[in-house]
Amino acid sequence: MPIRFDAADAHWRVAPLPGFSAAQKDWLTRGGSLTAHLRTLGEVAVRVTREAVMLPWADEHAALGLVPRAPVWVREVVLSVNGVPFVAAHSVAPLAASIGIWQAMRRLRTRPLAELLYSDSSVARSSLVSRRLTARHPLYRLAAREIDEAPPPHALVARRSVFERHGAPLMVTECMLPALWTQLAHVANLVNTASTPFAPHAAAQAPQRTHAREHGRPLEHTASRAHGAPRAERGHLAGRDARESEHAPASDSKVKR
Repeated sequence: MPIRFDAADAHWRVAPLPGFSAAQKDWLTRGGSLTAHLRTLGEVAVRVTREAVMLPWADEHAALGLVPRAPVWVREVVLSVNGVPFVAAHSVAPLAASIGIWQAMRRLRTRPLAELLYSDSSVARSSLVSRRLTARHPLYRLAAREIDEAPPPHALVARRSVFERHGAPLMVTECMLPALWTQLAHVANLVNTASTPFAPHAAAQAPQRTHAREHGRPLEHTASRAHGAPRAERGHLAGRDARESEHAPASDSKVKR
């Protein structure tokens, strides 16, 4: 589905910066629901920090097709995993759209925005873009409040994309906090330890590297680019599954849905 809004500009780029770590490049380019990806790490909670009519940031109005001082509806939340803040998110929509096509975002309360975005087949999404944020960017200052470090890191990483529904844009910007990278490093260490002999305890602690199913019907343009199998491999696996199903017992041919 084509989309006429573009989240990219001179600073927000589709290709992550070369200096980002492998984990950062992975999470900055994952399609689908970030909330669903976070649920693979633990229990996710949404805390609303602000909902208000504001002016768009300097790097937002062009991506939304607005003039610089056009009013917008802003929703800011913190996504925590097992009680620890992992992501600071900032969502913005034109004021008219927030009481029209996107009015449901005003009624979410502590429910994730993903419940709106991934349950509606009329929603299209732009490419994910990312950048490094410093203290000069307003999202850095919002995210720094959630960081249990003194002083906070010199720079943070963030991503954003624009969702379009019936011609109205809604842009979501997500800033990853240091605790996320710490947890991912811990998980990777557990996985590496579990792969060595005589490490049953670590194997039991290491979570499975699977992604939760997205809300509603999966959309091709929101699929993760980081973990998809190559097209040739997918064709080979599909052919193998078809051949195996021909020899399966009749009692196994019915799948419960």
